[in-house]
Amino acid sequence: MRYQRPKGTNDILPEEAPRWRAVERTFRDICRRYDYGEIRTPIFEETELFVRSVGEDTDIVSKEMYTFEDKGGRSLTLRAEGTAPTVRAFLENNIQGQDRERLIKLYYIAPIFRQDKPQAGRYRQHHQAGVEALGRPEPSVDAEVIDLALTFYRELGIEGTRLLINSVGCPECAPGYVDTLKASVADSVCEMCRDCQRRYETNPLRLLDCKNDVCRQITQAAPMMLDELCGECAEHFSGLREHLEALGIAYEIDPRIVRGLDYYTKTAFEFRHDALGAQDSIGGGGRYDGLVEQCGGPAIPGVGLGIGIERVLMVREALGLRDEEEPREGSFIVTIGDEAWMPGYKLLHDLRQQGIKAEIDYRRRSIRAQMRYADSQNYLNAVLLGGDEIARGVATVRDMVSGEQEEVPLDELAEELRSRRPE
Repeated sequence: MRYQRPKGTNDILPEEAPRWRAVERTFRDICRRYDYGEIRTPIFEETELFVRSVGEDTDIVSKEMYTFEDKGGRSLTLRAEGTAPTVRAFLENNIQGQDRERLIKLYYIAPIFRQDKPQAGRYRQHHQAGVEALGRPEPSVDAEVIDLALTFYRELGIEGTRLLINSVGCPECAPGYVDTLKASVADSVCEMCRDCQRRYETNPLRLLDCKNDVCRQITQAAPMMLDELCGECAEHFSGLREHLEALGIAYEIDPRIVRGLDYYTKTAFEFRHDALGAQDSIGGGGRYDGLVEQCGGPAIPGVGLGIGIERVLMVREALGLRDEEEPREGSFIVTIGDEAWMPGYKLLHDLRQQGIKAEIDYRRRSIRAQMRYADSQNYLNAVLLGGDEIARGVATVRDMVSGEQEEVPLDELAEELRSRRPE
């Protein structure tokens, strides 16, 4: 029986992995420059963490989580999003220490699991690059997180990213707005899609986020949260705009940006790119000032960001962007004749122990076949070893680009190969 990967998952093959490494390397470098430290959380958490933080009536919790019981009867869930596990680790490990006003900045690159209908760039196992900034309520922190994301896109060559911002209010003003929103569409609920009929009772803000044409038409005339903000939320949103403008960051105000998680307060934002067509979201996030408290901690504010790596790769492909070819690297040991096999095999081990990338042809083919293979695998050098070279204690090192070659004493070989490494 031949097995296949589960629906909604993908194998990342060796020839594809460099594209992923380039994206991840860029994200890590930008996070370093913005002073974010890496955090790695378990791939599964207690189910209650997601139910309590994300919201029991959200699509994620009600329909999309991979939940199971372990042998002890405990309910566990594969990582359904990145923020709640980071907050749990932040609290459990007391990362902030005694200074409750200190800004803690964390980032992660991790797989996310959602049992949803697979779509372009959004799979049942997809990968997310995210940041979380915990400890400060100022809109300047929101602007920094947005700026970090836009820098990431730009340094990957992705031009034309659109930033959409909104405010979803806070516990003081959001409930009143929700009542107003429900009243405005009450007579037309029966005409809405099945999801919106459910959301009307469980998560009304998501009515604004629906992509169904009928639902969008019904909510077209609905009042918007920006008109109902309390003084604090209005001031925060104004401060966000002021900081974005100070950084020269263009934005659009879109009252329909509400995100799909219950923990968001005040700022909500999304990044879109037209190269993806209808499924144009390539990242987003927002502020969650009540989440730490919901997870059993003190009242510590936070703001975060999540970027889908698959979506980023799709945009780069659509724009015709290509990563620079990885430079030739390492040495391929070409053994000449049976008597050279064991000395070559021992040399392979010795070079690896001295930090040199090296490989050998285990099939022990002809010299020509070995050289062709070394070239196809992008090796920088070929180290030719035959009986004559062994007898004289040397190896012939050939540059795979120029074709130039020279004999090098075996006891100086590692140092010579190190000196040939690309900068």
